[in-house]
Amino acid sequence: MQKIIILDFGSQTTQLIGRRVRELNTFCEILPYNKFPEDDKDVIGVILSGSPLSVYQNDAFHIDLDRLRGRLPILGICYGAQLISYNYGGKVESAGTREYGRQQLQYIDHACPLFKGFDEHSQVWMSHGDSITKLPEGAQIAASTETVANAAYYIPEEKPIFGTQFHPEVFHTLQGTLLLKNFVVDICGSRQEWCAEKFVESTVQALREQIGKDRVILGLSGGVDSSVVAVLLHRAIGDQLTCIFVDHGMLRKNEFNDVMRDYQGLGLKVIGVDASDKFLSDLAGIKDPEQKRKIIGRDFVEVFNAEAKKITDAKWLAQGTIYPDRIESLNITGKVIKSHHNVGGLPKEMHLQLCEPIKWLFKDEVRRVGRSLGMPEHLISRHPFPGPGLAVRILGDITREKIHILQEADAIYIQNLREAGLYDEIWQAGAILLSEVRSVGVMGDERTYENPIALRAVTSSDAMTADWAHIPYEVLAKISNEIINKVKGVNRVCYDISSKPPSTIEWE
Repeated sequence: MQKIIILDFGSQTTQLIGRRVRELNTFCEILPYNKFPEDDKDVIGVILSGSPLSVYQNDAFHIDLDRLRGRLPILGICYGAQLISYNYGGKVESAGTREYGRQQLQYIDHACPLFKGFDEHSQVWMSHGDSITKLPEGAQIAASTETVANAAYYIPEEKPIFGTQFHPEVFHTLQGTLLLKNFVVDICGSRQEWCAEKFVESTVQALREQIGKDRVILGLSGGVDSSVVAVLLHRAIGDQLTCIFVDHGMLRKNEFNDVMRDYQGLGLKVIGVDASDKFLSDLAGIKDPEQKRKIIGRDFVEVFNAEAKKITDAKWLAQGTIYPDRIESLNITGKVIKSHHNVGGLPKEMHLQLCEPIKWLFKDEVRRVGRSLGMPEHLISRHPFPGPGLAVRILGDITREKIHILQEADAIYIQNLREAGLYDEIWQAGAILLSEVRSVGVMGDERTYENPIALRAVTSSDAMTADWAHIPYEVLAKISNEIINKVKGVNRVCYDISSKPPSTIEWE
């Protein structure tokens, strides 16, 4: 299968480059800058990402560009463009001040194939502290802004080289998708064969060959990723798949029963395990969020393993690992920087082989595959939900009473978002119980001293960055009134208007 290789030099937007290439129905693989594959027969082009480093630093990341030049088209973005210039006789110097934000292209060389179809004065997004002050040998200026003379350049060879000082992958570069299409489709020759339907067809066949007549166990969470894996596997191997859904007692209101009903409606064989007593007992009195996460993770493994051992002839454990999970678990030198629950391997005592059918997909691709499989839309479009559940949305220790309060408030919140037609516009929403805080209120003629609820809702494309959702005041007012009137123990509702960064989406 044709693919674009994206070499990551540490940019925060490298994943975004990958998503943009996938949106062009072209498979791509993101690799650390120094891990270009030995077997590259299917590679049709290379993209060099940005980086927080300067190319002239002693510890800067460098690669042997001669290995790629003349064999494959190359597109360098920001640091990538500077690296090409630095290696081939150009000059890169500090810009003095950081060039950040929107700029207009004042000059475009329309003979450059990278800018085919571009409008005059197209808006681009700059984010760099260095500038290319001299182009590499044989290069021509492709675009300039008022302050950046070498905003883009190209070396017109049989396998051409391109460099852009701006970031075409970000939303603020208005014709960035066109630029990437010009590179991926027109210059590299992508046949645009990567799509959900073909992924389902090829993956089902590959799963049948991989698994044969063996039995597979899958841990379900109720989320999109594991649900799509379940349906894919069921289509491939039918009743050879057994799913296990563990209820740790901190799911949303009625979620355990609702999800079990959904899965059974899809024809899946699911074992539901109510382990809420164990989890809540082990969490009693624990307030530290990291401790809560560790206890829940440990208990989940124990409960899941105990259930899985009953399926004595199982040979495989399936997981809903997706591509960002694997990328985020490695830095550009291949060392772990963020462990993910789906990327840590298998407990040795399980003696199972690992099956990860969607490990090459981004979240939006997972949803497209789910729709291609005919899954119900409410399963596909549901918001992300943290693995520890409401435990990280209750600030303080966990009790059944607090869980009940938060479940009721959260249910009112989500239902109102649905009724207002806002749910699908929001990446993630949830209520948070500030159980360590008490506020004074008045209900009827009585003074109250109860807990506040904070509402959180964000818009995002990938959860790497997020902005608070601008929910209309009248909708917030209705939600607030309904929660305070219907949920005993709450007398105040607040709305969180912080973005990520600096805040995170979840409070704990």
